[in-house]
Amino acid sequence: MEEEETELRNPFPSPPSHHTKYTTRNLQLLELLRDRAGGADISTVNQYELLSDQTDVPEWPMVQLEKPRVDWILEEGQYTVFGDTWFIKEQIPSLKELGGHQLYPEDPSEDRRPALRKILHSLLVTYSHLVDSLLAPPPIASTTVQPEWQRQLEWITVLAQNIMAAANDLRPVQARVNLELMMKRQLELRREETRAIHEKCDSLEAKLAEMSSAVRTLSNDTRTNKSDRNGPAHEVRSPLQL
Repeated sequence: MEEEETELRNPFPSPPSHHTKYTTRNLQLLELLRDRAGGADISTVNQYELLSDQTDVPEWPMVQLEKPRVDWILEEGQYTVFGDTWFIKEQIPSLKELGGHQLYPEDPSEDRRPALRKILHSLLVTYSHLVDSLLAPPPIASTTVQPEWQRQLEWITVLAQNIMAAANDLRPVQARVNLELMMKRQLELRREETRAIHEKCDSLEAKLAEMSSAVRTLSNDTRTNKSDRNGPAHEVRSPLQL
C-alpha cells in the first residue's frame, strides 16, 4: 500500500523494470556475444552455446540490451518511451484522421475561407432551426423518429468541430505571424532607441560647441579689457639718445 501511495505521489513515471539489466557484466557479455556471433543477428543465435564458458549468463534474451534501431524509428516515424508514443515530426491530425466529418479542404495550401464562411452560415441557420424545433409541440411518446432538435444539435456539433479543427490547423501559421510581428516590433523599438540616442548625442555636441564658443568669446573679451586698462605702450629711450 505504501509503494502504491509513493507511486501516486511521484509526478514522473517510474523507469521500466528492465533498466536493472544494464549492468557492466551484462554489457560485457553482450559485446562478447556479438563478437562470437560473427556479424549474425544475435536474436537468432543460441546465447547459451556461444557463452557456455562464461558464468552468470542471464536467462532472458540478451538482445533486449541492444540499442533502439534508429532506422526503424525513422521508418515508422514514431517511438515509444515509458509506454507513451512520440512522433518524430509533430503534426496535428486532421479532423478526418480523427474520424470526424470534415467539411473544409484537407490541403492547407488551398484557401479555406469560402468553406469556413459556408460552415458559419450553416451554423447560424441550424441554430435558427434548433430554436424553431424547441418551440414546436413535443412528439408523440410512441414515435420512434428522432426528434428534430436532436438532429439539429448533432449537426451543430459537426459544424463546431470543423471550426475548431480549422482553427487548430491555423495555429502554426498564427504562431509564425505573431513571431514576425514581435520581431518587427523589437526592431522598431531598437531603431527608436537608436534614433533617440543619436538625437541626444547631437544635442550634447551642439551644447558643447556652444559652450566652447562662449568660452572662446569670453577669453577674447577678457584679453581686450586687459589691453584697454594698461593703455598704449610708450617708447622708452636710452640716456645716450638724450
